Amino acid sequence: MASGLKIEPKGKVLTFGELLLRISPDEEGQWLNQNQLPFFIAGAELNVATALNLWGIPVKYQTALPDNGLARQIVAFEEQQGIQMAIDYRGQRLGLYFLTKGKDLKNDALIYDRAYSAFSELKPGMIDWEKAFEGVGWFHFSAICPAISQDIADVCEEALKIASEKNIVVSIDLNYRSRLWKYGKTPVEVLPELVQYCDLVMGNIWAAETMLGIPLTGILHESGQKSNYLEAAKETSEEIIRRYPKCKAVANTFRFDSHGQANYYAAFYTGGEFHVSREYHAPQIINKVGSGDCFMAGLIYGFYRIHQPAEILEFATAAAFKKLFIEADVTNLGVGEILSESQQKII
Repeated sequence: MASGLKIEPKGKVLTFGELLLRISPDEEGQWLNQNQLPFFIAGAELNVATALNLWGIPVKYQTALPDNGLARQIVAFEEQQGIQMAIDYRGQRLGLYFLTKGKDLKNDALIYDRAYSAFSELKPGMIDWEKAFEGVGWFHFSAICPAISQDIADVCEEALKIASEKNIVVSIDLNYRSRLWKYGKTPVEVLPELVQYCDLVMGNIWAAETMLGIPLTGILHESGQKSNYLEAAKETSEEIIRRYPKCKAVANTFRFDSHGQANYYAAFYTGGEFHVSREYHAPQIINKVGSGDCFMAGLIYGFYRIHQPAEILEFATAAAFKKLFIEADVTNLGVGEILSESQQKII
């Protein structure tokens, strides 16, 4: 067990979220001439499950899909990869999102087409969580779920209460999607009720402010000093652990793109100790989608392999950075390839 932590995962990792298709037209519009639109199987929580499965961690993925041929093909494909798929078949459609190739999710190039999807119509009582948690030792979800609707937020809380009763480790990624919070609630009105059940919180200092109401002291801009960001990460992490006693660890990622240069590093606070990863640089990246999911998977992998906090952080950071050069939403790199980047002796 990692120093200062009381997280001892056993059994499978269960991730819960919406399975999507990402459709990626090119910026110049050549897809119109070629009659081709590249697509990728997507969804933050599925990305986490896919990476963990690749790295040898047993996983299970819970979602809702329409009962049609397309959905069945996707499920069969994921099962062939080794992921146990727990599907609630209902509704009429699969959620989509369009993202111009190479652009960021924060960019205007993002278009959601998720209304009335099978997942968005879930309500409390529809999923048998007792069955879902059989053989599960870790439950992961993201802040994207409760951003969809109050019903989905309630489904998350329903799952979290049962997971806590079963002493299942719980993690959350505080990924903020402003275009999804459209049902009359702000994140800070919803997320604190869910984070209270979490053992591990991952995100960044701006997400903590927006979603948990933890203010940033001073003025922090993306052109600020690294030392200021890290100090803010330490303060934010300490405050999260103070507010939510069940939380044992907080991770923050930092990625800045400026003047054709991408810089990436991360921080990890646990057991009263603050760890900072090495910093990575690249002149150009291929795809910004899914890097945070890969980082989250790296954290979970680290706990399952019982590494020390600094080792967990370095592996997760290296995995996330290398994901920036993969066109799909998920990583295709094995543990050995990631370790060659992190230069850590992790088994």
